[in-house]
Amino acid sequence: MLTEIQIRNLAIVSSLELELLDGLTALTGETGAGKSILIDALGLALGDRADNSMIRAESDRAEVTAVFDLRGLPAATDWLRQQELDEADECILRRSLSQQGRSKAFINGRAVPLQQLQELGGHLVEIHGQHAHQSLLKSGHQRDLLDAYGGVQDLAKQVKEDYRLYRNDKSRLESLTASAADRASRLDLLSFQVNELQGLNITADEWTSLGQEQRRLSHQEQLADTCSSVINGLDEEQLALRSRLSSYVDRLNEAAELDGRLNQPQQMLDGALIQVDETLAHLRDYLNGMELDSAGLQQVEERLSAIHETARKYRVKPEQLADKQTEFEEELKLLQNSDLELDELTRLVDQRRSAYLESAGKLSGKRQDAAQRLDSEITGAMGKLGMPGGRFSVSLHRLEETRAGANGLEQVEFMVSANPGMPLQPLSKVASGGELSRISLAIQVATIRCGSTPTLVFDEVDVGIGGGVAEIVGQMLRTLAGNRQILCVTHLPQVASQAMHHFQVQKTTEKKRTWTAIAELQQEERIQEIARMLGGVRITEQTLAHAEEMINLASSPN
Repeated sequence: MLTEIQIRNLAIVSSLELELLDGLTALTGETGAGKSILIDALGLALGDRADNSMIRAESDRAEVTAVFDLRGLPAATDWLRQQELDEADECILRRSLSQQGRSKAFINGRAVPLQQLQELGGHLVEIHGQHAHQSLLKSGHQRDLLDAYGGVQDLAKQVKEDYRLYRNDKSRLESLTASAADRASRLDLLSFQVNELQGLNITADEWTSLGQEQRRLSHQEQLADTCSSVINGLDEEQLALRSRLSSYVDRLNEAAELDGRLNQPQQMLDGALIQVDETLAHLRDYLNGMELDSAGLQQVEERLSAIHETARKYRVKPEQLADKQTEFEEELKLLQNSDLELDELTRLVDQRRSAYLESAGKLSGKRQDAAQRLDSEITGAMGKLGMPGGRFSVSLHRLEETRAGANGLEQVEFMVSANPGMPLQPLSKVASGGELSRISLAIQVATIRCGSTPTLVFDEVDVGIGGGVAEIVGQMLRTLAGNRQILCVTHLPQVASQAMHHFQVQKTTEKKRTWTAIAELQQEERIQEIARMLGGVRITEQTLAHAEEMINLASSPN
């Protein structure tokens, strides 16, 4: 549940802190007061795209913080634990924007990619804007709503996976059953390529080792000079280090016989002399074994050149040639054994197809059951929303098997008839904006009940609705708030009067500066606000009495 939201320097909001409760909360105010800014801010905290034009004028940065109570939200808690972002029973989302164009996202104080903010937001809040019906017109969204209503999302995922496996193996089968001429031509090419790479006989790490050998051979003289110089300095020059070190060891040995406390430094210096002797032995062995090898350098460089040219030919990096050879060998083997592979793959494709048709058939049956229940529920809701005699129906158009795909064996389409006697037609062809808004709300109310998102936000979804229908809308939202947190931005007194908590959005302009504030209304203030929404410019005693009656009726038991 959303418990708190803080906004700094966003649009016309300078500073705002809002504590929220469960149940139905209404946000009202004059047109243009900034009611939807709160929704925009919440959207930013949940990972919506943003730009620095949203930052308040004369401010360098904007920031939104949203605090959530996670108790009773296992999906969000599990997600946070898996991402190692969990912090007890609370979750804090923060989003900051700067004039330099940078956007930063944080979960529980730790910086995260925007995608993670969006993933977590899906477990916490669902926002329905006033144009939510736009997505309802899309067939894919209608199908997803039906599956959610019927509780068959897992089965729908299984159908997608079965179809993916079927299509992948079918594509392999189609590749194998290509024309004999195509296979023969490919066999010839692959045979040549494999022979060429096998002739090159490159190993996985050869390119790296050749590079190291080439560097060594090309610096042989430098390496010999370095070793000789070190040997001379250690042992062969006058006052060489080894000679002096040996003298120091002897002197410390004599001194240690006089004072035992010098035993340890004497032993340490003696160890250093041993290390110098070992170093000299290794360097002399290295020099004795070194022969300037110009022919070897030429061979290495020729080998490097051959590998490089072959890599260019096959458009890969030199170190990837061995993998390319393996790839060609595997494809060649597959084609050489295509007859055996063809029989086996044909059987596998038949199995994949049967598995897909079985799971898709189960999904079709469950969709049919869910469609009948959804038809009845939404048709009933349409009657309550001022469309008596209207009908809603989910059309499940069976597809030919060649057109069936990852989404199942049927095309889902929402059909409506807004008036008695009128034929059903696709939801996308409903002409009246008001009718579409009401049908959209009925669908949302029916399908939201099957979701698990704890906080639902409605941003003026009641546009185009009024009178008694508006009161029904308010009652629907209040019913939904029985086990969910509902935030509703509305301009309708019938909806606002149904709220359990009421906030008023006010815009103030002073000395050419404008800002928005939000205040929770108490009983008398709430009556005044509902009266304003009812009566317009002049508020009478009768208007106030009507507003008080609406509030009292909404809160009284049925």
